[in-house]
Amino acid sequence: MARFLVILPFAVVALDVFAIIDVALTEHRRVRALNKFVWIVIVVLLPIIGALLWFFLGKERQDPAGEPRRIAPDDDPNFLRNIRRDEEQDERIRRLEQELAELDDDPPKE
Repeated sequence: MARFLVILPFAVVALDVFAIIDVALTEHRRVRALNKFVWIVIVVLLPIIGALLWFFLGKERQDPAGEPRRIAPDDDPNFLRNIRRDEEQDERIRRLEQELAELDDDPPKE
């Protein structure tokens, strides 16, 4: 338990330093709700809570390339629409192949 009490302050300071650097290096357009200076003050005055608030509420999430986050395929309406269209086309092809097979099954005329 004594080791935990020795390590805990270092972990809190490391979290706060990381959060302050992250606030300072984040682009202005990605900062939500408050400006960067206010976020730094919050992180400094509320050591653990301020850092957590910054990471969860303070900035927009984006890919490193600057593109908005992608949604999962099962949440993308265009992807789902394409799957339904492909399934409908496959079903039409199966019916046509079945009709062709039935026509080919006719006995030859003599």
